Order: sequence, then C-alpha cells, then structure tokens
Amino acid sequence: MVIGHFAIGFASKKFAPQTSLGVLMAAPMLLDLLWPVFLLMGWERVRIVPGITAFAPLDLEFMPYSHSLLMSVVWALLFAGVYWLLTRYRTGAVVIAIGVLSHWILDFITHRPDMPLYPGGNLRLGLGLWHSILGTLAVEVPLFVAGVWLYITTTRPKGVAGVLALWGLIALAMLIYVSGLLGPPPPNEKTLPWYALTAWLVPLWAWWIDRQHEINV
Repeated sequence: MVIGHFAIGFASKKFAPQTSLGVLMAAPMLLDLLWPVFLLMGWERVRIVPGITAFAPLDLEFMPYSHSLLMSVVWALLFAGVYWLLTRYRTGAVVIAIGVLSHWILDFITHRPDMPLYPGGNLRLGLGLWHSILGTLAVEVPLFVAGVWLYITTTRPKGVAGVLALWGLIALAMLIYVSGLLGPPPPNEKTLPWYALTAWLVPLWAWWIDRQHEINV
C-alpha cells in the first residue's frame, strides 16, 4: 500500500492524542523507511519489472529484514519500546506498535506473494490486490479519506499555517499516488532507493503539521 499507510498514521492521532503525528506517521511507514536504507547497504534486493502487477512495477526479490512478519514484530517492539522509555505514555506506545504491524498486514493484502514470514524462510505471502487497479483504489482511497477525517475531527489548526501544512501533505500524498500509478517506472534499481529515501520527509512534515494543531476539547 501507499496512501493506506498514511491513513493509519492520520487515524492514529484519534487513539493516541498526546503523541506527535510525526511519530504516528513514522510507525506505519517504518518498514518503507528502512527498506531503501537496506537496499543501499546491499542487504535487500529489488528489480524494476514493468507489468509485474497492474499497480506497481516492482519485483521485491529479497526484503526479509525490512518486510518479513517476524522483523515487523521486532521493529514494532523496538519503536514502541523506545517511545515508551522516552515518554512513559503507554497508549502511544501501543498505538505505535500497532501502526508498525499494520504495514505488514496492508502489504500482505496488496502485494503479490513476496511478503516473507521471517529471514531465511522460503514461504512468501500476498493476496495480490495490486493486480487490480480498481480494486486497489477501492480499498486505499476510502481508507485514506477515513484516516484524514479522523485526524481533522480530532484536532483543529491553530491558524492558517496549520491548514496549509495539513492540506499540503494530503495533496503531496495524492500526487505521489497518482504519479506512481500513471507515471513512468523508476529509471533503474540504483536510483530507486535514493528516490525512496525522500519518504523520510513525510514524518518530519507530519511533525510540523502537529505543531500547528491542537486537540479538540
């Protein structure tokens, strides 16, 4: 999924209002934040194969450290554990752990069978929703709208900057989504991880958005 992970981040604010949206957005995106780093380090592999699915031209050959179910649990516990040690906010830690794990679940629904259970395992799972563009849109777009709605109804902007920051990120998410769907595939496997690293800007942007908002009372 793409904007489905954004949706979980936005929606999480409803359940952990004391936690910054930046952290809540980083949680469901975490596996994709780690993935380009592991690609650059040579720990994981991807091939660009146009047409391999209707939605994404990626053959995710080897990604056990970022996207296996076991490592998703490990990353969830690490992220939530560090957050709890720093804040002692138990609710936020639980929501963060769920957010990280949601990534594997959503990817399991959308990916072709390329989601490993654990490093070294041969079994790979995936329901293949990405083989249908209409099916993917029917799932992801309502999920994204629901997530944004939960954030909007949980918070209110402190001023114009808050409104512009929020809707700017929403517009960027949709632009990324549409360009990924309609635009050309990445030129090659060497440039792909550098492009994917730009995803790290999203949690930072979300943190700034949250600074411009306050919780509805």
